[in-house]
Amino acid sequence: MANTPLLLVPQPRSCIMDAGAFDLAPGGQMLLSGAPEALLPTLQALEHDLGPRWRPVIASAAPAAAAIHFALLPGATPPQGYTLTITADALRATAADTRGLFYAAMTLRQIIRLAGDMLPACRIEDAPDFPVRGIMLDISRDKVPTLTTLCALVDQFAEWKINHLQLYTEHTFAYRQHAAVWQAASPMTADEIRALDAYCRGRGIDLVPNQNSFGHLERWLKLPQYNDLAECPTGGAPIPWGGVTAGPTSLNPADPRSLALLQAWYAELLPNFSSRSFNVGCDETFDLGHGRSQAEVAQRGGGRVYLDFLLKIHQLVQAHGRTMLFWGDIILHHPELVPELPRDSVALEWGYEANHPFAAHAALFANAGIPFYVCPGTSAWNSLAGRTSNMRENLLSAATHGLQHGAAGYLITDWGDHGHWQTLPVSYPGFLLGAALSWCTAANRNLPLTAALNQHVFADEAGVLGGLTLSMGDAYRRCGIERGNSTELFHLLAHGTSRPIGAGVTPATLDDVRAVAEEALLRLSQARSSRADAPWLLEETEQTAGLLIHACQRGSHRLANPGAALDTPRLARAREELLDRHARVWLRRNRPGGLADSLQRMAPIA
Repeated sequence: MANTPLLLVPQPRSCIMDAGAFDLAPGGQMLLSGAPEALLPTLQALEHDLGPRWRPVIASAAPAAAAIHFALLPGATPPQGYTLTITADALRATAADTRGLFYAAMTLRQIIRLAGDMLPACRIEDAPDFPVRGIMLDISRDKVPTLTTLCALVDQFAEWKINHLQLYTEHTFAYRQHAAVWQAASPMTADEIRALDAYCRGRGIDLVPNQNSFGHLERWLKLPQYNDLAECPTGGAPIPWGGVTAGPTSLNPADPRSLALLQAWYAELLPNFSSRSFNVGCDETFDLGHGRSQAEVAQRGGGRVYLDFLLKIHQLVQAHGRTMLFWGDIILHHPELVPELPRDSVALEWGYEANHPFAAHAALFANAGIPFYVCPGTSAWNSLAGRTSNMRENLLSAATHGLQHGAAGYLITDWGDHGHWQTLPVSYPGFLLGAALSWCTAANRNLPLTAALNQHVFADEAGVLGGLTLSMGDAYRRCGIERGNSTELFHLLAHGTSRPIGAGVTPATLDDVRAVAEEALLRLSQARSSRADAPWLLEETEQTAGLLIHACQRGSHRLANPGAALDTPRLARAREELLDRHARVWLRRNRPGGLADSLQRMAPIA
């Protein structure tokens, strides 16, 4: 009788189970055929998973038979694809390129995790939907992961067949001449970038430089030595969703010194990366035309001024032999200019809501012949516990419409707006599901996410942590109101009594949310994670539940006592507990820089 289907992540394009099993226990010789340098990533993975029982032999062709054989065969599979066949007598993998063979080894790693030494007989034929499958981590909204944390994430991402990683940077690279900007941020250094780049390269991941180069430069432009480069040196520009900017955010594109600053950044930053791509950002330049470039924008139009500056940036990127990636939101407001974008650039079509118009935006870039990636998100930021339902729909929509319109890539974003309060487990569901959908959308649209998280993320034998993470991530739907790019629960903590409570939030809805979090705390003791960092995962999950509970306490207090202060002894004690645990869990995976800013944002929550 055929074996039970395997829960792999990503689920392969085709997996046919058969009767029988291959026994790893006896050990023996494993043969790798192909050019030695191309085989190295696969060899290292197999030695990690099968050594020392199985002894590697490398040959340029296929000599004597071996029980385990991994072979590079040009033309054997689609790019990055592989076949993996397991019978009672042998284990065979073939691929046309280095990454495909490495992905066969990653699939084998998961089969071993699920089955132990007796590998179920099967034949897997697999290849990706999107050539580029990436994850972007925000390291500029206070939280900068340690190099150890980043390498651990790279190992996980590689197993899920991610091949592209970005670290979103505003002020957290240690530029030699600009220490005033990053001195409190514990930034990434050039040496660390080079080390991480090599680590990623050995796992088939392209570490792509990322430096915002137009907007979102608050940390630079607020300082006196850079303020005169700002479009609006004192802020005051309108924000599309209400209010005005509190300070300077964007460079003045009319000032040639702005371009000179970017040129200096690129000359120092880019040599540390082996990638031939570079994300220059340039999103959300809302203040353009409201300050020093006002006359030029009035004369030529905001879209034209924006595009001209982007084209100058493109020339700088070209001079370094790189392909320019840029966020596509601003140019989409000027669709008549999209055809003027360079054909050797890549537009990043981002959107984080379930109903984001990926189809319309993707069609605009595709019809103009502009390469583009679809860029959904984990829905973790501004949420406390995530937005599970929104995350699922947003990731699937991006994959579906990206495929329909020929997107060249799929980039999962994980932001840290307003203090980066969410812990790492809150982001894992989006990482995992996004990786699966970007590999093969059809095979993974109904991925059993709870089980996949328990097996491939939390290593939880009790099957508890995956369900807790997803249920707390859907608590926002019980609150009585759903908000874009955030949750009402987040706002109950992030703001004082001056901000009205959202419509539909009642004592009953808050009690409902609190019950979810308290149930999670009760079940947490049942988890049986075999991960080395299991104690950290448990405390991070406890922190997530604590944030939800305190949001409900604050909301209930305000509903019962309109206009009353939030400094009751009970709320003050809860606040101190959250601040202490926030700092504790932060410092386990992240650098100290930025923690003070995050705590300061959290300090007013009581």
